[in-house]
Order: sequence, then C-alpha cells, then structure tokens
Amino acid sequence: MPTLQNFVAVDWRNGPDRIYFFFKDTGTYSRFNLGDNEVPKNYPLAVGSNWADFGKHVKELRFGFNTSGVAWDASADSDMLWLFYNEGSTPMVCKYRQMDDNVYFKKPVEQTVWAPIKPHFEKIVGVMWYEKAETKHTYWMLMNDGNYLIYNPWSGKIKIKPLKDSIWRGLEKYKDRMITAALNDHPTFNTFFYIFLTNNEYLRYDINGGTISDPIPVNEASWPGLVQDK
Repeated sequence: MPTLQNFVAVDWRNGPDRIYFFFKDTGTYSRFNLGDNEVPKNYPLAVGSNWADFGKHVKELRFGFNTSGVAWDASADSDMLWLFYNEGSTPMVCKYRQMDDNVYFKKPVEQTVWAPIKPHFEKIVGVMWYEKAETKHTYWMLMNDGNYLIYNPWSGKIKIKPLKDSIWRGLEKYKDRMITAALNDHPTFNTFFYIFLTNNEYLRYDINGGTISDPIPVNEASWPGLVQDK
C-alpha cells in the first residue's frame, strides 16, 4: 500500500459534506464524500484549474479549514474555505468561496483577520472549529510542538495552550507524527476531528465525548478509495 505523506486535509460544508485531500508532491487531490463514505472512482485529479487561481499554490499549502454562517464582520452568510500557504517567505491565505467554487481573495496573512496566527504559521497542523465554545467562531489550532492555539476572530484574542493537561492531552505523544487534520461534522450526533499521522494512521477526536482514539490504520476499511496506486 502506498504511504500517505506530504498532504493536507480540509473540510468542506457547502452542499454534501466532504473532506478534500491535497497531495502536494503530485499536485493532485481527492474528494472524500462523508455521506457516501468513499472517494469517487475518478479521483485523484490534477489540482490545476479545478481550484481556480489557487491551483498554482498547492505545493506550498500548509493547512486549511472551513468557516460557515454569518461572518464575524457581518459581510456575508456563506461557507468559506481558508487555504494557508507560503509564497516565497510570505505566509499567505486564500479565501475560497464554496458556493461558486472560486477564489474570493489571496492576501498575506498579516493583512487579514488571521494576522495573530502568523508567528505560529509554520507549526500549525490543522484547525478545529470548536462550536461548543461560549463564543461562536472559536478555532483550536493544533501545532506540532506540543501546544495549540485558541483564536477568536470576533475579539482578535489568541491564547497558546499546552496539549499536556488539556482535553487534547492524548495527542501530545503523537506531536512528531502529525501531518494534517480536518473536521467532520457530518454525523447527526457526533463531530469528529481527524488527525492524520505518519505510517498511514490517524486519530479520531470525538468533540462531544472528549475522547481520543488509539491510532487507526488508513486503509480501504476506514477511508475507502483514499490510498491508491496513482
């Protein structure tokens, strides 16, 4: 079985819920349909023009995540995908509009609402929208140094917390193996945050239950169609 490495997973909520996987070494991507529990047979596909003007940046993609509902600046009611990447030495973000499948803007991170995360940019593995927080639009940003960030764009406040002694304490021993992470809020009663590890394994964090699984193999039983000889 091929080894999954150097890839980025992002969640998508417009229409049927999905998780997209970008494979940076090959410039390809796959779409995992959460409702069908599979990757359709025609994937992976070349990123290219399938992702509008963002396609040329995929090899430098670092992490990404979805935001939904009325924005904190009250500008829109929509699903947005935020794709964070490097352009040379500059941390950048692409705001991708899911409704019309197109780029809304591409800007340096420091010129956007995400400016406070810039000092931690290279350490972030994945982002979990923590909808159980008292303040809506609170994001937990998992890092590969044994810490995580809590950031709320409404207030602009950011906190650095250690994994140790937190509800994410079970992740600390895997910090050197983390590749990427993505949220799945498709189940009716559960919301899961998936953390993908080296050696074709992943962890499942149950947000409602507060539990973290042991490593689970990524294979045809767990992620049908994701690992392919292509």
